[in-house]
Amino acid sequence: MTKPDKRVGKVDREILNLKDISEIEKRLKPLTEEEISMRNGQSFTIDNSLVGVEKRLEYLGNKKIYFEYLNGKIRIESSETFKGNIENFIGMAQIPVGLAGPLWINGKNANGEFYVPLATTEGALIASYNRGMRAIKMSYGVSTLCLSEGVQRSPFFKFENIGTVGLFITWVYEHTEIFHELVAKSSRFAKLIEITTKVEGNSVILTFEYTTGDAAGQNMVTICTDRICKYILSHFSIKPVEWYIESNYSGDKKATALSFSNVRGKKVTSEVVIPKTVVERVLQSTPEKMARYCRASTLAVAQSGAIGIQGHIANGLTALFIACGQDVACISESSVGITRMEVTEQGDLYTAVTLPSLIVGTVGGGTGLPTQRECLEMLNCFGTGKATKFAEICCAVALAGELSIVAAMSVDHFTRAHKKLGR
Repeated sequence: MTKPDKRVGKVDREILNLKDISEIEKRLKPLTEEEISMRNGQSFTIDNSLVGVEKRLEYLGNKKIYFEYLNGKIRIESSETFKGNIENFIGMAQIPVGLAGPLWINGKNANGEFYVPLATTEGALIASYNRGMRAIKMSYGVSTLCLSEGVQRSPFFKFENIGTVGLFITWVYEHTEIFHELVAKSSRFAKLIEITTKVEGNSVILTFEYTTGDAAGQNMVTICTDRICKYILSHFSIKPVEWYIESNYSGDKKATALSFSNVRGKKVTSEVVIPKTVVERVLQSTPEKMARYCRASTLAVAQSGAIGIQGHIANGLTALFIACGQDVACISESSVGITRMEVTEQGDLYTAVTLPSLIVGTVGGGTGLPTQRECLEMLNCFGTGKATKFAEICCAVALAGELSIVAAMSVDHFTRAHKKLGR
């Protein structure tokens, strides 16, 4: 069998690397009745009284999930704690953190039940995501899989004419091995995996794509690319008329068609089949009504010119990003995605959510701050070896939210929920 070309290898690298298909199928398949009976995850009613808070904390404590900074038992005494995260520090913007779940996930890396911390000031948000998670729980879990990874930095070079651009591109590709060495000297975690070019007249954009270990990676790829560019400037015989470390092509902190069709950060997909009885009982709709609304909203959002087709993925991801110390501005690209709903031959509801440009990390940035670390530890996602797991959780959370909002829209419950909980 011939090897797949570069583009296929880039887009679905993780699928191509799967060696033991039977093991992956076992992890991704829905739970059995016996496996469900072995889990005792408890859902919570909406109760913000002191008693309700204590009950939730006690329950989490019984599961060995403890907080010290998040619930104020220990105060952050020194502003030096935030060195590297903020300048000109003056105080804290306190955003309440709520609990959603349990979210039952059958993923390659995320497998089990998860109580999800969500930081938000929007009433009804956690109740909505919690409802979606309950439907997932009663449907034997959501399957998730990280398909590929890649973080880009795209410097810009301008020369006198297009002929020089051609010489420049040839020279760049001839020195790829040296660039790999420079990256290795700049970072223990970054790996340069591809260089592509975009020519426009006498200018060219070089896109350097990396994997970044368990970090979100924007700073990492900037430092590595800067070192490569300085080498280029020192060794290529013709000096550029202009050059910039980022051309605004990489998709950093913006929704772009390029990131949507390829990958930026991590590309993750998830799916679940919700039995008709669960749709009716928990989501208070029907598979047919939800699928019809999904089709109508797809038609409308396409006419709006939006990149992606989805309901409110940004809602849950933003709340999760704030709680877990992610770069919240990356919601711009991370919340781009596709939501699809269909009625199965058995009359149940098939739902899939794919996020092609999910920028997340479990080391670096804000992940090590006291409350953010506690929230990541709550998901067992703090530190090295956990970023892909966290990405799969993010996609499962997004799917839970899509289930709930589509259900509410399909039977005109959306306004009622916000009147009740959002005031």
